[in-house]
This record gives sequence, structure tokens and C-alpha cells, in this order.
Amino acid sequence: MRTETVGGLLLLAAAMGALLWTTSAWAEGYRAPGALRIGPAALHLDLTVAQWTADGLLAIFFFVAGLELKREFVAGDLRDPRRAVLPIAAAVGGMVVPALVFVAFAAGSGAGALAGWAIPTATDIAFALAVLAIIGTHLPAALRTFLLTLAVVDDLLAIAIIALLHTDSLAPCRCCLRCCRWGSLNRPGWWRGS
Repeated sequence: MRTETVGGLLLLAAAMGALLWTTSAWAEGYRAPGALRIGPAALHLDLTVAQWTADGLLAIFFFVAGLELKREFVAGDLRDPRRAVLPIAAAVGGMVVPALVFVAFAAGSGAGALAGWAIPTATDIAFALAVLAIIGTHLPAALRTFLLTLAVVDDLLAIAIIALLHTDSLAPCRCCLRCCRWGSLNRPGWWRGS
């Protein structure tokens, strides 16, 4: 994620183009390609372009962002737990404060108004990383690592909140088994101070 200035510029330009397009008279033309179905039906992969984007491209994006964060924890600036505490605490604060502000404003709005409290907990990691890629060459490495960690941890924790608290059915046994498996894959000494 060190040399993606062009990718960051493309993302911001595409977002600006999409904002202009969706607020113009041709807004319906923007939504139509998202409903186009592509993929092999025999494998049950005949999904819409919007589904491919949400389920496929975002999974790849979070995988790459997660790899970058893991590299920082294993071999980068965050391998010392004392240095990792601040961005992780900032990410938690970046989730709690917007949720509390939402609750404060929505508290008197009716019965269902508080249902969306988890939505403002997530930053938009793609745009955060795009801006970071554009201006990242002018930032000190420590600040860049701090912002990367803050954005990724904030988004991952918000996804966990939404997945756990806003689901129709939750399998606690399966969740515990996944956490145990994840814990066993990370050796006890992988996060050592230097």
C-alpha cells in the first residue's frame, strides 16, 4: 500500500464522477449496470454486478488491507505492543464516539430510531486508504502506520459489531470454534516487543 497514489486518485475521481452522475438527469443509467447478471449459472454464480462487487471485490480489498496490517504487527512498526495500543484505542474511540453522538440525536425520535446506531461506527476504509495513499508520501512513516491501523481496526471492529448484533440467527458455538481456531493459528510469541 506504499505506492498506490494512482489507485487512490482513481478511486476519488470515480467517486466524484459517481456523485455527479447519480445527482444528474441520467441517474437511472447509473443504477442499470449494477443489476446486470454475469457468471456461470451452473455453479450458482450468476450474480449481479453489484453482488460481485460487494461479495468479491470487497473481500479481496479487505484481504489485502488485512495482510498489510498483519505485516505491520509482525515485522513493522506495530510489532511492539506499546506502539500498537494507541492506534487500536483510537479506533475503538472512533467507533464509540460516533455511536454515542448518533444515540444522542436519535434518542427522542421514536422507537425504531436507535436501530441504526452501529452504522456510524465504521469509517470508509477504502476512502481513508485512498487519501492516505495520495498524501502518504508526505507523511512520516509512524503517522502513516498509525492512520492505516486506525482505519483498518475501526472498520474490522465495526463489521464485527454489525455481524454479531444485527443478524437474524447467530451460532455462538460456531463463532467460539472459529475464534479458537484463529487463536491457535497465531503462535503465542508472534507479537513480541523489540
